[in-house]
Amino acid sequence: MIQEFFGFDGFARSPEGFMSWQHLTFVSALVVVMILLAVVIGRRRRFVSADKKNCVLVAAALLIDGFEIAKIVINCVDDPSSWRVMLPLFLCSIQLITIPMAAFTKGRLKEASLDFVAIFGILGALLGTYGAGQNYNAYPVLSFPNVVSGITHTIAGFASLYILISGMASMKKRNIGITFAILFGFCAAAYIANVTLDYNYMFLVRGDGTPYDILYNLVGGHPVLYPLCVVALFLVYIATYYGIYYLCTKKKVKETVTV
Repeated sequence: MIQEFFGFDGFARSPEGFMSWQHLTFVSALVVVMILLAVVIGRRRRFVSADKKNCVLVAAALLIDGFEIAKIVINCVDDPSSWRVMLPLFLCSIQLITIPMAAFTKGRLKEASLDFVAIFGILGALLGTYGAGQNYNAYPVLSFPNVVSGITHTIAGFASLYILISGMASMKKRNIGITFAILFGFCAAAYIANVTLDYNYMFLVRGDGTPYDILYNLVGGHPVLYPLCVVALFLVYIATYYGIYYLCTKKKVKETVTV
């Protein structure tokens, strides 16, 4: 049973497949728990001190990195070369670094990190659960790779929603540059790693069975145009997120003043 869960020397059972009912049921259960915890804990912590709000992020940072480190150690025991494909250079993996930054840093870096997690945490959670075709086509649903991946992605989604609901997000315009710098830094590191290790971090090389395949096919897999379009989509997403946030918060302020 243990060997079958971890997949040492390969899994005996076949993957149920991307968008199978097993896949959708499993990730939906995780997402429901993610949303419920974020709403309940976020609402309860909305009017407490900043330090008490931050304790939840500290726990999220320790949990997400703890699960990821355990995954890396176990996989490297089975295959010492597997570290090459486990560097924290996917869009979702950035949260392994930015959630701890949001929890443990101070000042503008903390503000920008909180905003970055709020912006990308929920996107990564959905792409890494419902959109993870590369995982659910390769491994059985209830297997170590998919269970840990589901947990870490939904922890990121929880942190994103918690930051918004508890009122920790600032979304200050002066910090947008830091948000862009974090994203561009990871994109550059992912591109270098892809060239060096012949891999596909941040899906800058191809879609690999994810929704990025739509964009890959639209540009005919062009080796320059495709990664540029992926980065452009990130920028469009950030701009759209900020626009919606300002629109909603401005409307909320007006309603409060009217009342």
